[in-house]
Amino acid sequence: MSTCHGGSPCGVDKAASAPCVLARAMLLGEACEMSTIDPAVSALSVWLALESPTHHAPGVNGMMDLVAREVEGLPIAVERLQGRDGLGDSLILRGGPNNGELAVAVMSHLDTVHPVGTSAKDLPVRVEGDKLYGPGACDMKGGAWLALQAFKEVAIAGSAKRPMVFLFTPDEEIGSPTTRGVIEEIGRKSAAVLVTEPARDGGRIVTARKGVGRFDVKLEGRPAHSGTRHADGRSAIREAAHQILAIEGMTDYARGITTSVALVGGGTAANVIPQHAWFSVDCRVTSLADGVMMENRIIGLTPRDPDVVIKVTGGMNRPPYEKSTAVAGLFETARGIAAGIGFDLQDVPMTGGGSDGNFTAALGIPTLDGLGIDGGGAHTLSEYGLVSSIAPRRALIKGLLETI
Repeated sequence: MSTCHGGSPCGVDKAASAPCVLARAMLLGEACEMSTIDPAVSALSVWLALESPTHHAPGVNGMMDLVAREVEGLPIAVERLQGRDGLGDSLILRGGPNNGELAVAVMSHLDTVHPVGTSAKDLPVRVEGDKLYGPGACDMKGGAWLALQAFKEVAIAGSAKRPMVFLFTPDEEIGSPTTRGVIEEIGRKSAAVLVTEPARDGGRIVTARKGVGRFDVKLEGRPAHSGTRHADGRSAIREAAHQILAIEGMTDYARGITTSVALVGGGTAANVIPQHAWFSVDCRVTSLADGVMMENRIIGLTPRDPDVVIKVTGGMNRPPYEKSTAVAGLFETARGIAAGIGFDLQDVPMTGGGSDGNFTAALGIPTLDGLGIDGGGAHTLSEYGLVSSIAPRRALIKGLLETI
């Protein structure tokens, strides 16, 4: 956890806002008289103040601790799965009737993309009008928090028709490498899966996502002195340049295929023909068939210079999530619940970002995504959630848990 300007470990400036002060007080167990603050804002501010980037296991596990403490004494069973590969733990909550029916599953991740220290400097936890700012406010602590409140309400009331399962994961932001197995295991035992990624503009939810591929390309050439033995060298960077242009050229907007290279490096010194180079590839597709095709194209890269060796690792790590008939039916159920709450729920066309919903939808499990908080600026230093969206989104998830 980072440190406030005042030396406290809340991760934000004590003077930045009332929620910051309350978050600090709640984290430290201090008294704080701020009865005028929205209780939802107060509670969610505590979550935002505890920074939990994916590779900071103490922070992620601290978030899991907060969730576990919040359900103590309630009719909710808690199972904690130890993290691996240096990542944080996962948490599984179970409630509702034990009637042998397939479950309704909720899935949230508690890792963020913001490094520790972000809230102390660049993105303090604060409220400005209807916007609650902070690391993960939108993606996706806001959605995880409001869904947990709905889950607790239904568990306490005993109003679910099916068993309920809530999975909190530590690694979604890096592709869920350690949790895909448990996500799919829970999905296979569920009648429906609800994913609390942030809503899209205007509160719309997600019923289809592109598949995602990630690849790492390493190139090895032949080093030589760039002044005296230039002709003897085989430049790995020059070869990388050719390959990067080829990969960027694979983008086909008409088919919904995009490829991009956003990270690149190589070389040893300014006067040496570079022996090594590397770059990463991001690929997005709309169908399983295109995923197979693009994986084969990228894995099969061949060097223009036969004296340079290319090694490609990785692959398609999230299958496409398509709006099946079952997904469409689940969406109509959600629309009906939303209408009863008082708002018109809409969905968006297939979106380019991936989520854990890709895994369950690809198994044929009806999946709704984007059920979390409405907001904006995800993955940026202006990330916020809309306070006004918390209550209706919470009510929507409660309704789904009671209806499905």
